[in-house]
Amino acid sequence: MSHVFKRRIVREKALQILYAYTMNKESLEALIGAMLADVEDKADKDFADELVHKVLAHKDELDKEIKKRVDNWEMNRIALIDKILLRMGICELLYFQEIPPKVSINEAIEIAKIYSTAGSGKFINGILDAVLTELKDSGNLKKTGRGLIEESISKTSSKK
Repeated sequence: MSHVFKRRIVREKALQILYAYTMNKESLEALIGAMLADVEDKADKDFADELVHKVLAHKDELDKEIKKRVDNWEMNRIALIDKILLRMGICELLYFQEIPPKVSINEAIEIAKIYSTAGSGKFINGILDAVLTELKDSGNLKKTGRGLIEESISKTSSKK
């Protein structure tokens, strides 16, 4: 199984953990343990654990980023799955320097196609793309290692 495909499954599990925790406020660590029990790769488990904890730790900040981009739309009217996927995507853009921005956005869109409504992919794409554009324009996009791949490819392509 490819690493990319495994990461999508891990992101889906993070979504499920965040959804269950939001709905029930059960023990977060018990949810994480149960949902990630069948994930064998330590790096994948660590990624899911870190993503879940960072989304929860920065929830207010992430929601503020979403609110800035949904004019005249109340947060409680956004489907919970979409809201969680947006939080996860923005969290990856802001706090996971090694993940290329397009990977974070594409993963959120693809997972939305499976777990949410027909229009969710476009909605999520629009919000995450706006966040990415603002981060780039303000110079606040902090990416290193693999996270720079997209930038170096586009710079090389523009020189031709």
